Amino acid sequence: MSRLFDDFQFGSLTANNRIMVSAMCQYSSEDGFATNWHLVHLGSRAVGGAGIVMTEATAVLPEGRISYADLGIWKDEHVPKLKEIATFITEQGSIPAIQLAHAGRKASKDKPWEGNHSLAPDAENGWQTVAPSSIPFNEGDSIPHSLTTADIKNTVTAFVDAAKRAVKAGFKILEIHAAHGYLVHQFLSPLSNKREDEYGGSFANRTRFLFEIIEQMKAAIPSDISLFVRISATDWMESVESWDLEQSIALAQELKKVGVELIDVSSGGLVPEQKIIGGAGYQTEFASRIRKEANIKTGAVGLITTPSQAEHIVRTGQADLVIIGREFLRNPYFPLHAAIELRSDQEWPDQYKRAR
Repeated sequence: MSRLFDDFQFGSLTANNRIMVSAMCQYSSEDGFATNWHLVHLGSRAVGGAGIVMTEATAVLPEGRISYADLGIWKDEHVPKLKEIATFITEQGSIPAIQLAHAGRKASKDKPWEGNHSLAPDAENGWQTVAPSSIPFNEGDSIPHSLTTADIKNTVTAFVDAAKRAVKAGFKILEIHAAHGYLVHQFLSPLSNKREDEYGGSFANRTRFLFEIIEQMKAAIPSDISLFVRISATDWMESVESWDLEQSIALAQELKKVGVELIDVSSGGLVPEQKIIGGAGYQTEFASRIRKEANIKTGAVGLITTPSQAEHIVRTGQADLVIIGREFLRNPYFPLHAAIELRSDQEWPDQYKRAR
């Protein structure tokens, strides 16, 4: 019997399988507003049987967008369309989740299909980026503004306000994006954080920003809302002082203590010099180590493309969830097809049963 289609219990929630749609930017918003594209894109993955459906990185501030076409949740006007999306996902039997994000120094970019260029503050669709320290991501990029202590406090508040809006919209899982070289990750890694105040230097100081977000967020949202954190387990820069798996394990141990229910384990994205060793399931070992050594639920990501591969990850206890991105772009109905291949009794929508 397939373990991939076992119920997944966490907090007060139960997903009907172990498959989650990864956050995938769609670059299809204006002024942060969700559109019918997002409704159909996310809704079709719920129809396709995913246990949890996650929005793309959703910016908590306008300057926190990766590009000018990113989804946002920095104002109340964003809520109604997001609520329509969360409601539809729920109606299909999936759990709606939202990833709350701030891109930091990796913000102010063009759409990928328009060149993916970094845009200067004075360029059309560009703005001033921010970071823990005034270090650009790429040589030649505009220098980011180093956040003051007051700026950091205001950004924490922006995450909390975004969380309140997400709850109002009907999302049951909130994920803090602390991976891929975006703002929270920039605080975590000594490669991008050269601060000499209480937010830089030691492990406790570099993780302070994340824990302040979590502490204030937990105090502001209902107790039945689940909190996930996505991290990059390593910067893939072992030859220099950087963020690595041992620090990720230590962070996960502390995150469990403050009520985080799952670590979404990715890697890389902080610096262009990273040396990633890729391949099918190349990040799964990170999820496995964190799960075992921090005793916390994890989600595995990274080139998970087949039902048998996903089944193996769950069955062998490497992770509690498989979090799938690109394969869901190719096949919105991946879980339904996986259920057939793995001989599971996953329920099909009534409208589609005659095609089974």
